[in-house]
Amino acid sequence: MSRRSLLRALGAGAAGATLAGCGVPAAFVEPGDRAGHDSSATDHTLHFANWPLYIDTDDDNESKRPTLDAFSKRTGISVTYTEEINDNDEFFGKISPALMNRQQTGRDLIVISDWMAARFVRLGWVQEMDRAKQPNVAKYLDPQLRSPAFDEGRLHSVPWQSGITGIAYNRKRLGREIRSTGDLWADDLRGRVTLLSGLDESFALLMQGNGVDITRWTSDDFHEICEQTERRVRSKHIRRFTGNDYIKDLATGDVLACQAYSGDVIQLQADNPDIEFVVPEEGAELWAESLMIPNLARHKRNAERLIDHYYDPEIAAELATWVNYVCPVPAARDILASSKDEETAALAEDPLIFPDDTMRQRLAIARDITSEERTGFAKKWNSIVGL
Repeated sequence: MSRRSLLRALGAGAAGATLAGCGVPAAFVEPGDRAGHDSSATDHTLHFANWPLYIDTDDDNESKRPTLDAFSKRTGISVTYTEEINDNDEFFGKISPALMNRQQTGRDLIVISDWMAARFVRLGWVQEMDRAKQPNVAKYLDPQLRSPAFDEGRLHSVPWQSGITGIAYNRKRLGREIRSTGDLWADDLRGRVTLLSGLDESFALLMQGNGVDITRWTSDDFHEICEQTERRVRSKHIRRFTGNDYIKDLATGDVLACQAYSGDVIQLQADNPDIEFVVPEEGAELWAESLMIPNLARHKRNAERLIDHYYDPEIAAELATWVNYVCPVPAARDILASSKDEETAALAEDPLIFPDDTMRQRLAIARDITSEERTGFAKKWNSIVGL
């Protein structure tokens, strides 16, 4: 089971998210006030907060994490690893009081979705990293992920894992191929289609279905997909809006096609080879969940070293075999391809872990919803979804 198939942030409705989306002036932290005293040279520890099921574990002892243990053995840095991030908004609410009041969060490294990471960057709540001390990141980070609109040059964030929001469907039950987002609206799929309920998870693919360049979408583009979606809800073409429960619907055959995450489909295909994942002809959204160092972190240098550790292609390859999302280190592909284990070597050829050039041409990173747009857009989308 993938981490994302267990827990996923479903939208932007939390009170804390509203605070961030509004960009409360008093919450903004100036660049000169973000760094604290770094104890890394004398205190060889680190607190790393992540999502559940998002790191490799030992087959015989799930409390052991081989890639993390290798870092500690090599550097002498002891890592306190907590699986405490179950939802972007919930975690925001947990640490935002400290950040807005210029206090330590007790965490040196966190992983959050890029749409939430954008808020942290806008509010000045995370520190710029020293790339001179991260040679692996500088050398091996996937070029397509190097400069998202919310963090030019990736100065404040580094992808932990990446993925694609596209379409999953049961080819055998449907009896035909799906090649474009428009295919979801065919008559034979009426009442057998689901979309993701979260605004940030859903909007980009729908816009791409309209031929929109999601790197520069407009308010008009957003309202157009809202009108289209409302019509399809009224006509009962869309069965419902989901979190990760779309996995169960697709597996049981209650739905035949749905908006889906690439990593989940890899898991589904292990049990049902009739499930297929499509990057539509018009394109799909490439996203990431990124490592960030909060303001006043006490072990910034240690955190930078851990990030760089995971950009060693050997380590990235080992992690990729466990989490099955798009690996942000393309060089890890050759490591997996050379494996003597047939199943491991096959992962190197999976385009949902290492997208090929043809697929990459159809992938794009959506521009973030701005703080000025968020409140109104979330209210509109949530009224359609029923949140």
